[in-house]
Amino acid sequence: MDYVLIIVLEMLRAISWLVLLASGLAIIFGMMRVINFAHGEFLMLGGYITIMTHNAGVPLWISILVLAPLTVGLFGVLVERLIIRHLYGRIIDSLLATWGLSLLMIGGVTLIFGNTVQGVSTPLGELAIGDYQVPLYNFVLIGFAIAIMATTWAVLKFTKAGLIARATMQNPDMAETLGIRTTWVDMTTFGIGSAVTGLAGGLLAPLTGVVPSMGVNFVGQSFITVITGGASMIAGTLSASTLLGTISQGMTFATGPVYGDAALLLAALVLLRVLPQGITGRIFKKSL
Repeated sequence: MDYVLIIVLEMLRAISWLVLLASGLAIIFGMMRVINFAHGEFLMLGGYITIMTHNAGVPLWISILVLAPLTVGLFGVLVERLIIRHLYGRIIDSLLATWGLSLLMIGGVTLIFGNTVQGVSTPLGELAIGDYQVPLYNFVLIGFAIAIMATTWAVLKFTKAGLIARATMQNPDMAETLGIRTTWVDMTTFGIGSAVTGLAGGLLAPLTGVVPSMGVNFVGQSFITVITGGASMIAGTLSASTLLGTISQGMTFATGPVYGDAALLLAALVLLRVLPQGITGRIFKKSL
């Protein structure tokens, strides 16, 4: 029974991991239809901010929950103003531009910090379940994954800001006619998506450590989750994360982590072959 509980908790952790990785990308792609190929480097930047500020004496939770999302969010606003706003509606151009940005960020961080792994101890210790030990930090990841999805849904569903953002996404010309400054909405949306990505990078830093090339390891999982989920930002991210995380972690327990990653990729390929518009292209069509 203890082993079954461990498997369930690890599956929830894997699902939360994908939710955290993909949430910022889902906000930017789902709301703005911009492919941010530097998403992995935004995660990396959040991780570095967390570790560098904590090593400088800032409490770890302040580094993770305040400084990482704030810094990456402001950086995202700068990127949107200088680069992205000139490329709306030009998907290939935005992809190439953000790819170039990712290479620039990797080179810059390597130049400053070197190509070595830096990390911080995972907080909170462990929880004993029978003969097994589970990091309490896993429950933090699960809690924040739930909180990010719930907060995003509530803002889009029940607030004026969410209504304006959805109106801009669905018909920007009409929104502009009604007096909405869509350029400000786009800037804010990109900044919020970047801040969520920075928060995810900060949360994952104690588990993975940070290195300039770490974004390459995460950007694939992020894009697979978002594309497999489809057009609906929240329902798509949740459904794809749940399905892919369960398959990947189940295969990991059965055979090992290499086969778990392969199973995630294979499941995504099969889903996109069967549902080319993603899960929410066929299911949850009118969901957020």
